[in-house]
Amino acid sequence: MCRGARIRKLWHQGMLKNIPLSALIGLFFTGLYFLMAIFAPLVAPYGMAEVVGDVWEPSSADHLLGTDTIGRDLLSRMIYGGRTTIYIATMATALSFITGSILGFAAAVSGGWVDQALSRFVDLIMSIPSLIFALVVLSVMPVTITVLILVMGLLDATRVYRLARAVAVDISVMEYVEAARLRGEKLAWIIFRELLPNALSPLVAEMGLRFIFMVLFVSTLSFLGIGVQPPGADWGGIVKENKEGIVYGIGAALYPAVAIATLAISVNLVADWVLNRTTSLKGGRG
Repeated sequence: MCRGARIRKLWHQGMLKNIPLSALIGLFFTGLYFLMAIFAPLVAPYGMAEVVGDVWEPSSADHLLGTDTIGRDLLSRMIYGGRTTIYIATMATALSFITGSILGFAAAVSGGWVDQALSRFVDLIMSIPSLIFALVVLSVMPVTITVLILVMGLLDATRVYRLARAVAVDISVMEYVEAARLRGEKLAWIIFRELLPNALSPLVAEMGLRFIFMVLFVSTLSFLGIGVQPPGADWGGIVKENKEGIVYGIGAALYPAVAIATLAISVNLVADWVLNRTTSLKGGRG
């Protein structure tokens, strides 16, 4: 069967035609951003730190978005900056969900002092604003991409823990979980074979929202000067480097701001669609 015939078959089966226009727009822009991040060295017309012109040159055929505060091609900086921003946000989101989900499920299944100890520790961490906590930690540690991912991922894991535990508490009282306990199944078996498949829908929907938060978080840290360090580029850092140009009517700082906004909106559209498509949490299979 040719590719076109397969697509038409999927359409008639309702797998494609049920996707709303907003979700299609979100999927398009999200996919576009991720593809540009993956193939940044092939797409970018110049090197990330290559000086190719004068300071804050306007848009031209050679520099579609103009140049930045020291004459680097702004489009190339945007592409490489998007690669760094998306990579950090993706890895931090994955770390937060792996850590938070496993601990939340373990607390819900174990109960007793394990649940109390983990929950009170998470409450303690969440009582401190995330940005202030990150500022304190990063001020005494070398600021590298690995450190940024660890700090952001572990801080956000507290939010994922609360969601995972709340979902797992409802599921853990179901008959099939009780049957697994009576059979003598181990904690890991119950988590990965009983809880996770039934809790996947709300977690997947929440993952999109947490990814948006990570993009905004790393951009904020870079704008404050403790995120991605020069000569590296990310969208928050590009805003910081070019913010003085706004006073003179130069919009170089607005391009990364628009990129952050469009990525956040597109991912949010996809997350909303996933949330509406997946079944609401029923506390059981199906």
